[in-house]
Amino acid sequence: MLLIPCPYCGERDETEFSYGGEAHIERPKDPEKLSDAEWADYVFMRPNSKGILLERWVHSHGCRRWFNLARDTVTYKIHAVYRMGEKPPRVPKTDYV
Repeated sequence: MLLIPCPYCGERDETEFSYGGEAHIERPKDPEKLSDAEWADYVFMRPNSKGILLERWVHSHGCRRWFNLARDTVTYKIHAVYRMGEKPPRVPKTDYV
């Protein structure tokens, strides 16, 4: 079981949270000009690489606030938690193949 440190409520069980996808994905400037293939690429395609991933989470069964965290996708270790609008903190590099 994963314990997630909510920046507003403190550490809680993962069942209180909902995953919101990868953080800091920039929305297209002119979405109406995108082709269907380009729009599908923006919505669905992510690198899915091993290592540190910046993610969005919501404390859906708590304060209901959104926040970001830096989590290692291999070990599930949470390296940092930060509020929406804040810059991501520096996190260690991984050397996964």
